[in-house]
Amino acid sequence: MAEPITQFYVRFYNSPVGKIAIVTMDNGEDYKKPNVFNEGALESLNKAINTVLVEKDVKGLLLTGKPYIFAAGADLTQVPFITTFEQGYAVAKAGHDTFKRIMDLPFPTVAAINGVALGGGLEIALYCDYRTVSRSAQAIGFPECFIGLVPGWGGCTLTTKLVGPEKAVELIIYNALNQNRMIDGTKLYEMGLADRLFDGAEFLDESLLFLQDIISGKVKVERPETKMNAVKTVVKQAREFIDSKVHGAAPAPYRALEIIEGVCSNDIEWGFEEENKALGDLIKSRQCKCSIYAFDLVNRYAKKVKGIPDAKPMKINKVGILGAGLMASQLAHLFIYRLGVPVVMKDIKQEFVDKGCAYVASEFQKMAQKGRITEARARYLTSLLKGTLDYGDFADCDFVIEAVFEEMSVKKQVFAEVEQVVRPDCILATNTSSLSVTEMGADLKHPERVVGFHFFNPVAVLPLIEVIKTPKTNDVTLATAFDLAKKLKKTGILVKDSPAFLVNRLLTKMMVDCLSMVDQGASFQQVDNALLALGLPMAPFDLLALVGPAVAYHVNETLHYHLSPERFPLNQNLKRIVDAGKRSIYIQSGKTKKVDPEIEKMWVRVDNREFLDEEIRDICLENLAREIDLILQEGVVQSSRDVDLAMIMGAGWPFFMGGITMYLDMAGITPRVLQKVFFSV
Repeated sequence: MAEPITQFYVRFYNSPVGKIAIVTMDNGEDYKKPNVFNEGALESLNKAINTVLVEKDVKGLLLTGKPYIFAAGADLTQVPFITTFEQGYAVAKAGHDTFKRIMDLPFPTVAAINGVALGGGLEIALYCDYRTVSRSAQAIGFPECFIGLVPGWGGCTLTTKLVGPEKAVELIIYNALNQNRMIDGTKLYEMGLADRLFDGAEFLDESLLFLQDIISGKVKVERPETKMNAVKTVVKQAREFIDSKVHGAAPAPYRALEIIEGVCSNDIEWGFEEENKALGDLIKSRQCKCSIYAFDLVNRYAKKVKGIPDAKPMKINKVGILGAGLMASQLAHLFIYRLGVPVVMKDIKQEFVDKGCAYVASEFQKMAQKGRITEARARYLTSLLKGTLDYGDFADCDFVIEAVFEEMSVKKQVFAEVEQVVRPDCILATNTSSLSVTEMGADLKHPERVVGFHFFNPVAVLPLIEVIKTPKTNDVTLATAFDLAKKLKKTGILVKDSPAFLVNRLLTKMMVDCLSMVDQGASFQQVDNALLALGLPMAPFDLLALVGPAVAYHVNETLHYHLSPERFPLNQNLKRIVDAGKRSIYIQSGKTKKVDPEIEKMWVRVDNREFLDEEIRDICLENLAREIDLILQEGVVQSSRDVDLAMIMGAGWPFFMGGITMYLDMAGITPRVLQKVFFSV
């Protein structure tokens, strides 16, 4: 469904220095539906400018937005319908031609950025002579490179001309590729893209006074000279950064960098034309289509969580954590920070407990040092954690989660022990990455309050929680799990209780294939580089080091014995490096890495086959397509969209791959292997 049309409403204010046109962007909805620009909005802007131009004696114009929202850029719902270069070029040119009319007005113009200003919303402000910004404004930036585009309505060109290539690259490329980082009003002012920073309460009045002072000559805005001489260094560093993030798989950030570099030695019209051509090329690309699909998944689909029962969630006033290792400590920090409730953390030795508590305290101290919380807040939050060796401290917990050693007997033991002291309605959750949640609760008196609550490492970064329902999990337990995920600012996704659940099953399938190809003759580096070329966030064997070979082998065992020994064969070479205590395939030396000679020596190859990079990618992707098809047939999740959402939010796979199934469809792999597409599933 198309977004509501943003209208540009004009009213005239007879100020002490003359008549001022106040133009307000408003789509008629509240702040939850931001102003966006489509063909209707551009038409409204043209009419508004015509209205202003026919009015006599206008001395200035102020452009602002509805409460809390300036504008959130182009209407992305229209992107899937743009399929040719000519269509994309026309969209870009229409934006340039319309916005440039603001630049050509014969009197001073001020953009009063009162709130959210994204993409085209920030670009339209750059066409004004001056900009003010509210100190309370959040979510300002250029997300285009994150979704397979470039700021194509003047963003690349005008940002560079105003503040130089270094800041343009920071705002357009670095922020976008760092998980679409936004800036606030203060940062916009500090970067030099806003001329005045005003407090929210009197923002519009202060902005009007600022415009009046400009009209009267009382205020003259002086900006430092834009420095273009360091462009070669800036571009070299930016290109290295882009390579490290997308490995050549996404063209948008490279194209944006080319425009920024070119604008340093060309005029505005050159920049606008390059933006037109860039949008023409990119908006029809696979990466853009996948990115828009992924953007919709994360921002719309994920908010309409499937499978939440119609039951009132329990209130969580105290949380218990079984285990005090790294994962348990990360969970303790998250629960305290997001819920602000007491947390008790137990382990079998005091030294383990002390180490876990020290980790949590250090994390809150780091937050204080970065200015995210005050020192007093850090001390208070730290005080909410209690380390213990005694189950008795769990008696009044509402929610207990185990994060102990990944072995069924150990997990069943701690659940049985804690059940003796907690209330009958206290929820027992497991953070297991692969084991049966049903079996874990089978011997308990109240298996109906057991649920899987699987986080991903690092907990603070990856926003997914796999919520695993057993046949006996009751509605209150499940509703509470989803409610808790939301309060932790995570996205919960309902997953069937099956070996390794969803994300780990797919990652393990890919790892099994990678190990098999190395066994047959491929080098570790070739496999890593071939798959990095897809744009993955991490090379497979670097991911193996992050997860830990022992953990990876354990998940492999679960899938081998409980799902399919044919699709998940146990790799004896992996077992050898686990037994040898090796934690990584590579040895790092500065910025370079090489295969550990001891691993190379113990690795037994069964063949000396030569692989092409494309062949490596095909093997992994074709087998992923088959595995996803089986996952959907088994009902592990409800749809291919759930698979994509999970791979983006749980494994960090890039937007420009659309998770995984959209990529498999658009690259022709699904039709070739399965004679169908996932997108309809």
